[in-house]
Amino acid sequence: MDFFISPAHAQQAGGGGDMLFFLIFTVLLVAVFYFLLIRPQRQRMKQHQQMVEGLAEGDEVVTSGGELGRLTRLGEDFVRVEVAKGVEWNVKRDMIGHVLPKGTLDEARSGKSHAPTESTE
Repeated sequence: MDFFISPAHAQQAGGGGDMLFFLIFTVLLVAVFYFLLIRPQRQRMKQHQQMVEGLAEGDEVVTSGGELGRLTRLGEDFVRVEVAKGVEWNVKRDMIGHVLPKGTLDEARSGKSHAPTESTE
C-alpha cells in the first residue's frame, strides 16, 4: 500500500547543532536587549534620581508637564514651585524633569531668547 503514501523515515541523528545555535542566538538576543534597552534606561533613572535628590530652594526647574518655575520650598515627597508671581503649585518631587541654569526663568518670562532671529529684508 506504499504506492500512494510515501513511508515515513526516521530523522537522522545530529540535531544537537540546532540546539546549540538556538542557545547562542538566545544569549546574543538577551545581550543586545540588555545593552541597547535595559542598561541605558537604568542609567537615565539613576541620573534623574540624583538630580531629584540634589534639588535646592531657588533652583529653576521644568516639570515633566513642561511648566517653568522656581523652587520655594522642599519637602520629602513634594516641592513647592512658583510658576508666576504669587502663584505656587505643590508638585511631586519625582515630577521635576530638569534643573535649568540660573536666569533662564527670568529670560523665558520676559520673552527674550538667545536664539538668533532671521530678518526678511
